[in-house]
This record gives sequence, C-alpha cells and structure tokens, in this order.
Amino acid sequence: MAYETLRWEVDADGVALLTLHRPDALNAFDLTMARELLQVFTTDARDDAVRAVVVTGEGRAFCAGMDLSAEGNVFGLDETQDPTPESIRERFDDPVYVDGVRDTGGKVTLAIHALPKPVIAAINGAAVGIGATMTLAMDLRLASTKARIGFVFGRLGIVPEAASSWFLPRIVGVQQALEWVYSAEILTAEAALAGRLVRSVHEPDELLPTALGLARSFVVDRSPTALALAKQLVYRNSAAADPLEAHLSDSLAMWHAAVGDGKEGVAAFLAKRPPEFTGRASDLPRIFPEA
Repeated sequence: MAYETLRWEVDADGVALLTLHRPDALNAFDLTMARELLQVFTTDARDDAVRAVVVTGEGRAFCAGMDLSAEGNVFGLDETQDPTPESIRERFDDPVYVDGVRDTGGKVTLAIHALPKPVIAAINGAAVGIGATMTLAMDLRLASTKARIGFVFGRLGIVPEAASSWFLPRIVGVQQALEWVYSAEILTAEAALAGRLVRSVHEPDELLPTALGLARSFVVDRSPTALALAKQLVYRNSAAADPLEAHLSDSLAMWHAAVGDGKEGVAAFLAKRPPEFTGRASDLPRIFPEA
C-alpha cells in the first residue's frame, strides 16, 4: 500500500528497505508515522516474500524524535484518563487505553521486536528520542559517521519510552544505559560504537550498501524457520532465570528444525549444492509455554 511518511520496497532476495520519509521535518515521528510503522511491521513485513528489513531515514536525518509541533497532546495521550498499574493490565486491549494511554513508540517497538525476521537499522543522521529508541528493538544498528544519537528525555521532563528500559540495558548494560539517560547528551557515532550501541560505523555513502549486504547475507540460502526460531531463542532465553529453560526451548526448536528444513540443509551440504528450504517464518512451531 502507499504510505504518507514511509517508503517501502522489497528486492529479489526478499530484503526490504523501509525509509522514514518526512525529510523536510528531519523524519520527525508523528502519529501518522506511528500508524504506518505498525502497519508495516504487523502486515507488510510479515509477508513470506520478505526475509529481512533494513530501516533508514531520507535525507540528512534518521529520525529527529517526536514531532512536537502537533496540536493538543503531542504524544497522542488522552488526558481525561487516570491509569493505574492495575487498570493498564486489565484494559491493555481496550481501544481507549490502546489509543490514549499506551505509549505510541512502545506499540511500534513491540511490533518490530515480534517480527520473526532480521531487522537492521542504518542510522544515517540524527536519531534522538523515539528516533533512537525505535532502533533498540531492531537486531543490529549500523551508523554513519554523521549519525548523532540521543536519549534526550530528561531535557523534556519525560522518561525513556518505546520499551527502551527493557532494550537499552540489555544492549549496553545498566551503567551505560543510565549514564546516557541521565546526561541526555547527544552521542557521536564513535561514542555509540564505544558504548556498544552500534555494531559498526561507516562513511555516509557506504552505510546503506553495507546494511543491505549484511541483511542479504543473513537470508540467502538460509531457512526462514530456523532464523525465526533462533531470534526467539536468543531474546527469550537471554532473560531466562536458569539455563534449563534454554535447554527446554532449544530442544523443541532443534527437534522441529531437524525434522523440517534441517533435512534439506543436510542433504544440500552432502550434495555440495545450494539448499532449497521450504519453511516459512509465518508458520512456526510453538517452543515456549503460553503465558
């Protein structure tokens, strides 16, 4: 479908390029962009023709944060509500809470995180506020030398959002996460690399080709099912209380993979030919207990 704030294209290898496209506003995040990002990650990116997603920004910014010029509550929140820890759990799917209480950025990052495919951020310029936190739900972050990244919430009297209090410490550690949040400073690409927020730093004209090439290397001649299960295992089991939990879930994942695409993988390896996997990320076995 056509988007107002995004550009979406998929190449022959199934690598999708998602471009935040409000260049005149430095790709600032507004409620339209939020709705369209949800559409992409809950529908378009889940098509089996899509194998991986690379996200970047149009022009000189990745995303300059929330568009603060909107009328009313710029975060889209319903100020007539008085939510509590109990009510937000009880009314999690209530449209009043979905639209007026739950954090807009968090709804987007949960959708990104739930996508059973590799997602790579190619941070080409300024990425502050939600522009920074949305990338935390992506699996890898590459940055241009021109990238500037900031968790600047303290300057606005608000808190880190988009589930970043879960993602950021897992990526960089608690101490580094708190220092960046407390200081609300703008980080250079080199500082982000030193803090292990980004995988690598590239010259501007090399950033996107590198990110797309990396995504392609993840999916060509790879099983979509195995990749999706591996993503689930790494994220879920990194927070498990005991390695036994990892053993139980990876036993199930290994069983299903071995009797599925694993048979083709072994046969292709022995025959010294490219594999022809038939598994789909949209049809995964259940390897974790239901909540």
